[in-house]
Amino acid sequence: MLIKSFLFIDLTTAFAIGGDFQYSDPIDYFTLFTHVLAHGDWDHLMSNMLYILLLGPILEEKYGSKAMFWMLVVTSLITGVIHLILYSHEMLVGASGIVFMLILLISVVNVQRGQIPISFLLIVVLFIGQELLRMMDDNNISELAHVIGGICGAFFGFRLLKTSKR
Repeated sequence: MLIKSFLFIDLTTAFAIGGDFQYSDPIDYFTLFTHVLAHGDWDHLMSNMLYILLLGPILEEKYGSKAMFWMLVVTSLITGVIHLILYSHEMLVGASGIVFMLILLISVVNVQRGQIPISFLLIVVLFIGQELLRMMDDNNISELAHVIGGICGAFFGFRLLKTSKR
C-alpha cells in the first residue's frame, strides 16, 4: 500500500500541471503534455485506461497510429494550456480529456460527408452536457478538461473526414 501511494505521489508531482507552474522554467512546459500520465489514484487510472483500451484500437485502425499520436499530443497540449489560463492555481492530472476526445471521435467514425450522425448528437448531449452541468460542483474533477477533450475529438473527427474524402 505504501509503495502504491508513493508511486502516485511521485508521478503526480513530476507530471501534473498547475499549482506552481513557473513560466520561466522550461521543464514546466513538459507538463503540458505529461499531465495525462499522472492520476489521482488507481481507480482514476483504471477507468481512463478502460476507455482508452476499448476505443483506441478501433480509432487507430481507422486513422492510423501517427494521426492518433498527434491527436493525443494536441489534446493534451490544449487541455493543459486552457487549464493554466483558467485554473493555474489548481493541479491537473489524468487522461479524462483524452478519453472524451476518443468518445467524440469514435462517434463520427463512419460519417458520410455533409452528415451529422445522431450518435454524435446524443453523445454531445449526454457526455458533454453532463460535464457542463457538473462544472460548478466542488468535486476535484476537471470537467473543463472533459469538455475541451470532447471538442478536440469532434474537431478531429470532422476535420479528418474532410481531408480523407478529398
